[in-house]
Amino acid sequence: MAVHKQCVLYDRECIGCGECDRCDLDPEKICDNCMKCVRGDAEYRGINIDGIMLEQENDSRNSLS
Repeated sequence: MAVHKQCVLYDRECIGCGECDRCDLDPEKICDNCMKCVRGDAEYRGINIDGIMLEQENDSRNSLS
């Protein structure tokens, strides 16, 4: 039985589009973890977290598919 992954950007099953692997600063580039998007001269950086998915929740979601 195939395991279906949840898309990390949209409320859908992963379709393998690769959008989640793109660089935030240069969408033509695949992210290589250079960290340029979080470095800078600001006193702090922030990210928005719209939800937290625990591993157990993710496993139960995949088993329902």
